[in-house]
Amino acid sequence: MAAHSLISTIFFPSPFSRSPHTTSTKSNSFYFSKPSLPLRKSRTSNSTTTTCFIINSSSLTTTDSSVSKVVLFTKTPFISPALDSIFIFCSSVVLSLTLFLTGVDPASAFVVSPQRKLQTDELATVRLFQDNTPSVVYITNLAVKQDAFTLDVLEVPQGSGSGFVWDKSGHIVTNYHVIRGASDLKVTLSDQSAYDARVVGYDQDKDVAVLRIEAPKEKLKPIPIGISADLLVGQKVYAIGNPFGLDHTLTTGVISGLRREISSAATGRPIQDVIQTDAAINPGNSGGPLLDSSGSLIGINTAIYSPSGASSGVGFSIPVDTVSGIVDQLVRFGKVTRPILGIKFAPDQSVEQLGVSGVLILDAPANGPAGKAGLLSTKRDAYGRLILGDIITSVNGKKVTNGSDLYRILDQCKVGDEVTVEVLRGDRKEKISVMLEPKADES
Repeated sequence: MAAHSLISTIFFPSPFSRSPHTTSTKSNSFYFSKPSLPLRKSRTSNSTTTTCFIINSSSLTTTDSSVSKVVLFTKTPFISPALDSIFIFCSSVVLSLTLFLTGVDPASAFVVSPQRKLQTDELATVRLFQDNTPSVVYITNLAVKQDAFTLDVLEVPQGSGSGFVWDKSGHIVTNYHVIRGASDLKVTLSDQSAYDARVVGYDQDKDVAVLRIEAPKEKLKPIPIGISADLLVGQKVYAIGNPFGLDHTLTTGVISGLRREISSAATGRPIQDVIQTDAAINPGNSGGPLLDSSGSLIGINTAIYSPSGASSGVGFSIPVDTVSGIVDQLVRFGKVTRPILGIKFAPDQSVEQLGVSGVLILDAPANGPAGKAGLLSTKRDAYGRLILGDIITSVNGKKVTNGSDLYRILDQCKVGDEVTVEVLRGDRKEKISVMLEPKADES
């Protein structure tokens, strides 16, 4: 270990003594010799020379204060130059041995680093990130592809996203579009340990999926679940995810809008009561948590509004109140039971061209709820002329102007409910009762 020393020469009228608390009476000038220069005595004729060694006390012990200890060795002018040199040499040796025995880094012995002070809100953000990072995971979507030349079957990453730990049983919640089309899935925890994941279930209509990994319980930290019903525009939110493959990235913002509506990327079915935020959400953030200032989950980051595909300050998150009900069903039953009318309807633009308002039924299979109730499909007659089917104008007294309105009403119903459907048939209106059923593949 290299020996370093810092010598300050101070002028005092006091006799030769060790005096840590002596103050100067003649001069306030300090002369510091560079560490790379040899030790030299200060040449003054009518004053007392004091050699000052400064040691950072925080490097020597954990109980002392952070103020540097100042040890002063003074000498009177009647000492000969030879003794003066010997004294300075011995002092340097003592200091070097002290540094060596105490294990103090040479540079830290002379540099006092001020403690970094963060504001209260900064400390809260840092603590929120540190507390919730272990709950956020990185999901890799693997697809099987065949090499065109060797015909070997390979697993290649075709996408990635984020997710979070739901419970100690190893359930991971993410977006459905993150895992869509995957042959295999890998989940990487915050400690970089990776596990194969299997799909427990998914809801394409609401873009929610649940995976499960076999990981030790001590490695799984479930994220705190909050409430999204009482959110307010302007409150702070925090998004944690893996944008562009950069794991565990934190972005902050505020809630810039509530009760937005977006369409599912898989089915086009509308998702209501979506949270709008200006926190930066980029590709790879999908499936990650949106947190409030207390660190509780209030939504799943799912989409952005951007022509370029990157964050433009308008991001959307599925509210946790919607997610909780879906996840509970997926964990218990592996599926979500959602009621349907059992019809296929025309695009909204086609109905607008007809000059009417409502949902035009293109097909109502005979074994479906609408077919059993007697709703009519669109068809052609013997001459090839198009005969329009029923146009749904309301359900349970609630007006239906497009497909989104119909989905919104059905989301408020349950399987087995009987609803009153008002249709425009030709030039007259009729009301027909329909018993709602689950999807055929969910029966």
